[in-house]
This record gives sequence, C-alpha cells and structure tokens, in this order.
Amino acid sequence: MPRLHRESWAKRVSLYPNGSQRKLKSSTYKNLMENKRDLSISMARANVIVLFVSIPVFIAQFAIFILSQEVENVGLTFNPVLLMLAVILGIATHEILHGLGWMVFGHKPLSAVKFGFQWKTLTPYAHLQEPVEVSIYRIGTFMPGFILGIFPYVLSLLLNDGNLFWFSLFHTAGASGDWLVLWLIRKVKKGTLVEDHPTHAGCYVLES
Repeated sequence: MPRLHRESWAKRVSLYPNGSQRKLKSSTYKNLMENKRDLSISMARANVIVLFVSIPVFIAQFAIFILSQEVENVGLTFNPVLLMLAVILGIATHEILHGLGWMVFGHKPLSAVKFGFQWKTLTPYAHLQEPVEVSIYRIGTFMPGFILGIFPYVLSLLLNDGNLFWFSLFHTAGASGDWLVLWLIRKVKKGTLVEDHPTHAGCYVLES
C-alpha cells in the first residue's frame, strides 16, 4: 500500500463492530506499523496442520450424525455431480463470505478486499488490505465456517438430511484454516488493530 494512502487512512478512522469511530494521527499509525507483531504461519504449514485438525473434526461430526440418525440417512439422495458442483460453488462462496464479513462489519469498500488463488499451495484466499479492529477480523474469519459448515450441520441433524450432512462436513473441514487463525489470535485483546497477512494464514498485530 503506498505511503500516502496509509497516511490518509490513518488520519481518517478505524472502525469497530458497533459502528463507532476513532481517529488516528499519522504518527500514531506509523508507530503501530513499525511495531507490528506477526501472528501467522505459511500456507504450506497451515495446510499440514489443517489436515490433522480436520480428521478428528470429521470423525466427531460423523459419529454424532450416525448416533443421532438412522444409518440409511447417511447416504446421498442428491445427484453426486450436482452435489460436487455445490461444494465447488461453496468454496468460492467461502472466500466471498470472508470479504463480506470484513466489508459489512468493518465498513470497508470492496476495493479493500483482494480475492485470488495461491497456486503454489492450491489455496483460494480473500485478503483484507486495510487494518481493522480484531473483533471485526474475527467475525470475517468465522463467518464462512459457520454459514457453510456449522449451521448446515445442525440443520442436517434436525432434518435427518444426508446431503446437507456431507455438504456441511466438507465445509466445516474446509474452514479448519480459519479455526487455526482464530486460535493464533485468541489472546489478542478487543480494540487492537490487526492487519491481514498478504501471503500467510493469520495477521499482524499492530501494537503501540
């Protein structure tokens, strides 16, 4: 981000979930940027951790569904090809939800979020290019896993729906990287500004 753009942003506001605003002096913002703490890990390492985290989560969700439903409900009644297309569409939606969470709750413009695909690790991403209060960052990080994973999973239990179960299972596991990021920033205090890392899973914590 160009220096002048950062200075201008600093003189304007930082936004909080309740809509309140706080002006930052350029000198204060500069000090925050110089003292930022890295709470991130490489995408390659994150993918390895996610693999091991996803397995027990998968087993737990599968076991709960099996124990609470009739065995035949685990099967697919939906066209497998269409279900796969829904899953692929869900992957794109996952990243869009990250961006929407940050834009809506952080009052950020569309230009503040960059969407892309990291070919080296085969990982799609949504990158917030402006600092934001940590609570907003957490909301945007949590949204996809909840909307595409946890919520559909609860519905699958209530509706005895095997199709919804498999869809939710995939997206809950797919959000393991987000759960990892939330774990990395678990000790960051409310009100602290963070800056999404451009290439790693996690963020910088801006400390005065």
